[in-house]
Amino acid sequence: MVFDVGFARGFCMNSGLAANDDGDKRSSLLRGEVVGEMVFATESNDAVLGGSASASGAYSSKDSVVVEISDTAHQISHDSWFQVGFVLTTGINSAYVLGYSGTIMVPLGWIGGVVGLILATAISLYANMLVAKLHEYGGKRHIRYRDLAGFIYGDKAYSITWALQYVNLFMINVGYIILAGSALKALYALLQEESGMKLPHCIAVSGFACILFAISVPHLSALRAWLVFSTILSLVYIVTAIVLSLKDGIEAPPRDYSIHGRTSSKIFTIIGASANLVFAFNTGMLPEIQATVRQPVVDNMMKALYFQFTVGVLPMYAVTFIGYWAYGSEASAYLLHNVHGPVWLKATANISAFLHTIIALHIFASPMYEYLDTKFELKGSALAARNLSFRIVVRGGYLAITTFVSALLPFLGNFMSLTGALSTFPLTFILANHMYLTARKHKLTSLQKNWHWLNVVFFGFMSLAAAVAALRLIAVDSSNYHLFADL
Repeated sequence: MVFDVGFARGFCMNSGLAANDDGDKRSSLLRGEVVGEMVFATESNDAVLGGSASASGAYSSKDSVVVEISDTAHQISHDSWFQVGFVLTTGINSAYVLGYSGTIMVPLGWIGGVVGLILATAISLYANMLVAKLHEYGGKRHIRYRDLAGFIYGDKAYSITWALQYVNLFMINVGYIILAGSALKALYALLQEESGMKLPHCIAVSGFACILFAISVPHLSALRAWLVFSTILSLVYIVTAIVLSLKDGIEAPPRDYSIHGRTSSKIFTIIGASANLVFAFNTGMLPEIQATVRQPVVDNMMKALYFQFTVGVLPMYAVTFIGYWAYGSEASAYLLHNVHGPVWLKATANISAFLHTIIALHIFASPMYEYLDTKFELKGSALAARNLSFRIVVRGGYLAITTFVSALLPFLGNFMSLTGALSTFPLTFILANHMYLTARKHKLTSLQKNWHWLNVVFFGFMSLAAAVAALRLIAVDSSNYHLFADL
């Protein structure tokens, strides 16, 4: 279907339904449905930015349909699908993968772990595809998750979504700094057994390194050169963990693969592990990543997602399954603690995990950076005095707070499970299915509507169950907690 630009603009203005800036979130479902017809016809079009690659305004497709773009201080429509695919893959294969043998496979066992990972892969791909298809919905390109929710549901949904997303990403950032500190501490333990460096000290060093990186890399698209190093670093610690685990597994006696504990505790640990399954694949910030991809934005994002969930998941599968095969129920939450081998090789793997974590954290902190940079209207060169000083003070302050929380509460695993239950499940599965159902309800069959409602209800139940399981784990482990612990 082809629409005339003047007619489309006039229709929106006369109906009082136009959204001319990022602050106008008061869109009704009627607006989404009426204008959505125009954009639905362009989702597969080869649209390009009008003029230069601006960070705001509007672009038109070859069929003369205008799609608005919100104001942002960061670059958009700048990256190839391949680069975006590597950004997504960096998140999947971060140093968190070194813990999945212990946090997923140990509680679930062989059958539950293997089937669970495969199902989580398929379900996560499907949910992310739903969100990706809504990126240009309703005559506007939604470059932030909260923008899309606000456009469909209204102001309150905008605020709630932003709160959920912020908490989710903040906790992920805290986890990354703790992870980087753990890798640094493991390195010191390898090189000097009597080292006075405790985990809080290592976390502080990690936080400072993250601040330096955040100052140096102004936005998500600027990660291009670092993605090569990121891939090399992830391969170093993943391949090292796989090779040393294989060696240990071949030489070790028969392992215990049974799921330990009473029936009641098994149920809660299985639910907690299920939350870890979905955490492994989902960022909670897909629209922000999709904003960086070139036109046609939906088609290119689909390619990036297919890359992420095929080639991208293979290293994670390999290290998770081989680690569990080698150590069974003794697999730890940081696989490099289990492996035996040359000190230099283990040290190299820990250094790689430390450095990769700094790069990966930048991805999950970028929505906050974009919000702050846009709010304070940073323009021009990233090296301009105002822009550079802003990043030093504001990003440095944000990461300093994150580092302090990480050092104060380095046992945040259970709290992160609670956060995942209350934010990752709603953002990634419940909201994705319901937004798609709401936006496309006149185009869906009864069977498709029932399918989406089934997903909403099921993942709502899973979110509640995971929250209860996390609260139970916090209560059980509370006697072991102390501030600034050297774990």
